[in-house]
Amino acid sequence: MYIEIDEFCSGLQTRNKAYSAIESYLSSITAARKNVSSTLKVDWFGKRRPMVFKSATSEIIPDEFEGVKVEWRLRTRPVEKKMIFLKSATGEERRYYTVAFHPKHWDVVKDNYLTYVFQQGKAIQKKTRQRYINMNKSGTWEFARLDHPASFDSFAMDPNRKLEIIKDLIAFKEGKEHYSKIGKAWKRGYLLYGPPGTGKSTMILAMSNLLDYDIYDLELATVVDNSMLKSLLIDIPRKAIVVIEDIDCSLDITEKRKTQREEDEDETDSDHDDDEGRGKSMVTLSGLLNFVDGIWSAIGSEKVIVFTTNHVDKLDPALIRRGRMDMHIELSYCTFQGFKVLAKNYLDIDSHPLFETIGGLLDKVDTTPVDVIEHLIHYRDVEDVKPCLESLIRTLETAKEAKEEEAITKAKEEEAVTKAKEEEAMTKAQGKKYNRSVLKRFLTAKK
Repeated sequence: MYIEIDEFCSGLQTRNKAYSAIESYLSSITAARKNVSSTLKVDWFGKRRPMVFKSATSEIIPDEFEGVKVEWRLRTRPVEKKMIFLKSATGEERRYYTVAFHPKHWDVVKDNYLTYVFQQGKAIQKKTRQRYINMNKSGTWEFARLDHPASFDSFAMDPNRKLEIIKDLIAFKEGKEHYSKIGKAWKRGYLLYGPPGTGKSTMILAMSNLLDYDIYDLELATVVDNSMLKSLLIDIPRKAIVVIEDIDCSLDITEKRKTQREEDEDETDSDHDDDEGRGKSMVTLSGLLNFVDGIWSAIGSEKVIVFTTNHVDKLDPALIRRGRMDMHIELSYCTFQGFKVLAKNYLDIDSHPLFETIGGLLDKVDTTPVDVIEHLIHYRDVEDVKPCLESLIRTLETAKEAKEEEAITKAKEEEAVTKAKEEEAMTKAQGKKYNRSVLKRFLTAKK
């Protein structure tokens, strides 16, 4: 007698959790056994992850439970054309496990053994869990392993603000009962905004490490329409951070919603330029809002939604209002407090005689954490500390001089504009006075 467990749930793109649990369980029992004739594949997770063994296709893996002997086997079958989106790691084939046993043991296998396998598999998954970063392509998700060391401990920003963000994230992760009690979907939105190079992407990675969530990088420009957006949303599991970076550049949703007349005019213009509109995403603002906090946002749970932008003033207020983006986090230029965090991270120092000079310059010059790191990253030993700090000081002083020169130039330009306006006003006043004088002489002569 056989039982089949498919890799993907029927009719959906979502990977079958039972399949994943079985894969983990069989990996553990296969690696633990010796003198067993079988072919294994090795999946290496790195220094912080144990080595994982997986069975090759068609290899028989024997197991025994309460005296019942079973045989597992990994098999594949071709994917039908209409099911082509169900591609697995084997390409255009669909994988599935079969477990074979004697029919007289049906009740034991069905009621006890499979439950045991699923529980053991889930426990192993927690120990060997590897996080992934996923990106959408042609309506499906492609993934790569995520192993980035970013953390809030090494993130350069105001300590009090940082602590506030950490507490908010932890409260969300532990807030299942709270969200159920108040009747809201278990999700939270964060808007990260500020100039380029201020750490928006690094903060997302730090969030992922803190929460132990996968990242789903949603590229809206490649999403054909709202239907595809919904399909992608369905496929995102729980414990996920859904990211839309540079949302002000992703779609034409930055301005306030257009009137019907403006939409009609745009549609007329597009009729005259078919080539330019070909392949353009048809995702609408209303579709995106539905994704953020509408009906479809309730699909799955325990999700964090993150928008990033360099120009927050360009975004439609409806998109970032409180309740959709629950926390607005400004990531601005490097402060002295931020610099001290970077100095500790890169130079392993808490203080230095040059700190005072650097602090004074940072108060007068706008520079990003990335620009500061560019000078500190060359540190190799204790003798490099002073040269690194001096290099940073020279750059900040140059920037300060350029800023002062720019201010002087701007002041001169404003002064010139003001003077020109005054001269123009004076010329007009003199012209009016002259015209009145001529008119007076004319009227006198006429009498």
